[in-house]
Amino acid sequence: MSRPTGRVLTLLELLQAGGTRTVAELADRLGVDGRTVRRYVGHLVDLDVPVESVRGRYGGYRLSPGYRLPPLMLDDDEALAVLLGLVAGPRTGLATAQRTAAETAAAKIRRVLPRHVARRLDALLDSLSFTGRTDLTDRAGRPDLTGHPDRPDTAVAPEAEVLLTLADAVRHRRPVAVRYTDRNGSTTERTLHPYGIVAHGGRWYVTGEDPGIGEDRTFRLDRITGARAQPGTFDAPAGPDPAQRVLSGFATAGYRHEVVVRIRATAERIRVHLPGSVATLEDSEPAPEPGPRAEPGAGAGARTGTGTGTGGDGTTEGWTRVALRAERLDWLPPVLAAIDRPFVIERPEELRTLVAAFADRLASHARRT
Repeated sequence: MSRPTGRVLTLLELLQAGGTRTVAELADRLGVDGRTVRRYVGHLVDLDVPVESVRGRYGGYRLSPGYRLPPLMLDDDEALAVLLGLVAGPRTGLATAQRTAAETAAAKIRRVLPRHVARRLDALLDSLSFTGRTDLTDRAGRPDLTGHPDRPDTAVAPEAEVLLTLADAVRHRRPVAVRYTDRNGSTTERTLHPYGIVAHGGRWYVTGEDPGIGEDRTFRLDRITGARAQPGTFDAPAGPDPAQRVLSGFATAGYRHEVVVRIRATAERIRVHLPGSVATLEDSEPAPEPGPRAEPGAGAGARTGTGTGTGGDGTTEGWTRVALRAERLDWLPPVLAAIDRPFVIERPEELRTLVAAFADRLASHARRT
């Protein structure tokens, strides 16, 4: 591409950014004089690009809302953002009913990308998975509207180069060195064998093995400030896919309290209130018969008879063991009440006290007239 042609395309890109651009500003950005800027504008007009002149002290040039859409120009980061939006929309329920529109738009953009950019974006799309949850939730699985710094609207987007480097490492099973800053602000250099990149709760994560400690780890991408591919390869592990590894990591994270509760309910019913990122579930033996029968969802350490029961929808419900970790316990009593099935608290004892207090408050409110 000749330099004048390249400058004309750069001029179009500057005008596409919106607003009115003065001749002096355009001349400075293009490295030419004002007369040359006007000649380049003439070239765009000859190509039917709707450029209009704005007179006055603060005048210049801008794209008019003409009847014809000017050519679309995207740099590498913009192409990445558009493609990710087109891919993520249908997978997270944010797309319109015309799903094929997103697919065909993505295909058109990929066809015109430079080959090296297309390869990197393909690597990212191949390594990316979604958990299916688009909202950031608190430890109860409820939308967090408290202004917490981890909310998506205050999150820092990951660097495009970090994202693409990790995606390439996932595709080719190459170790990668990353510079990671934890929640306390401590920065360390780590080596990672990345299994996959996961979008969850409005954030990006990479999951893989830390060969230094021989354990799987999950890192937030916006806390990674550098990534470099390393020599060698590693074998992909068997077992859960990357999205499930991320969810399991959240559910077993080292929070302050370890909670185990047995609930006589189906996994589907429990998952409405305790998603996979919050709790792990497994079938449990029936609870022992310690005393009087408690009503579903009743106070602290509510215990029921052995065997199975029948839910409100007529289905037979066995016992399910629910295990989770949490920094606080105050949100759990309302969740157990919302599940509205018999339960047994195995630990901690503090939760039993909180459930009893919550039940007393409900009873007190119910007696008011």
